Amino acid sequence: MKTLNNILEAIGNTPLVKLNRVVEDIDADVYAKVEYFNPGQSIKDRIAKHIIEKAEKEGLLKPGGTIIEATSGNTGMGLALIAAIKGYKCIFTIPDKQSQSKIDALKAFGAEVIVCPTAVPPEDPRSYYEVAKRLAREIPNSFLVNQYFNQWNPEAHYLSTGPEIWEQTDGKITHFVAGVGTGGTISGVGRFLKEKNPDIKVLAIDTEGSILTHYFKTGEERPDLARPYLTEGIGEDLIPATLDFSVIDDFVQVGDKESALAARELTRKEAIWAGWSSGSALAGLRKYKHYFKKGDVVVVIFPDHGSRYLAKIYNDEWMRQQGWL
Repeated sequence: MKTLNNILEAIGNTPLVKLNRVVEDIDADVYAKVEYFNPGQSIKDRIAKHIIEKAEKEGLLKPGGTIIEATSGNTGMGLALIAAIKGYKCIFTIPDKQSQSKIDALKAFGAEVIVCPTAVPPEDPRSYYEVAKRLAREIPNSFLVNQYFNQWNPEAHYLSTGPEIWEQTDGKITHFVAGVGTGGTISGVGRFLKEKNPDIKVLAIDTEGSILTHYFKTGEERPDLARPYLTEGIGEDLIPATLDFSVIDDFVQVGDKESALAARELTRKEAIWAGWSSGSALAGLRKYKHYFKKGDVVVVIFPDHGSRYLAKIYNDEWMRQQGWL
């Protein structure tokens, strides 16, 4: 029988889907790695599975333990899947800009969710980063996933996502495009692809209000340049240790509105119901069109599913309140 022993075995091997109507003005062949086919409906299932398995092997997480993480939602969902199968407890800290549907989904898996203020510096004791660290210190037999600083994050993509893309394109990929949050995806995939072919261009998508693009272009870490933004899952107000700038060839920024509208266009024109950061990826891809020529093979990451954003970008009334519709 062709069966899986549990849902975790369904993680990975997501499809590569050709884009058509949303890239009509781009000469290259553009393919989307559609990560909502993972059981937790996001690319973060990959790092959740890899990090927990490594933590178990290293003795950092023992039976009956508690998984703790600061998450914008998707990493938490991946960890919640693993916890449900393996019998761990979960506590997640999440910034208050995240959609209620993400919070409700985490709770559905039995996780405890602590909502923290977005508009505070990362080192503030109220920030979702610092609250997670404090809980990990206070709770016995707990493991802090620490996705922004844990090198097992990019390693997961070096071992899975990168090889999948290389195999699915028969090694013909010329450009890799991905949004940047923790940097795990673009760093792990980028390193793998450049080892295979140093000529492959790795192109990053950032969001307006993030400090990552400025750091890439100047080498200056300027947390004072950070400002609030609404897009979920990409951009940062700190420089993650998991982000390897050396494998990235260029950075562009996109705004909240253009990302939201691009996500809705993607759903209507390609029937790919992807999330807000996927809209960012599409909007950023279009800004990179000068990089592409006929015969190029471009792969873009669409990280999660549109159902996470029913109360926001896929809600007409919410869009009108923002003045975007």
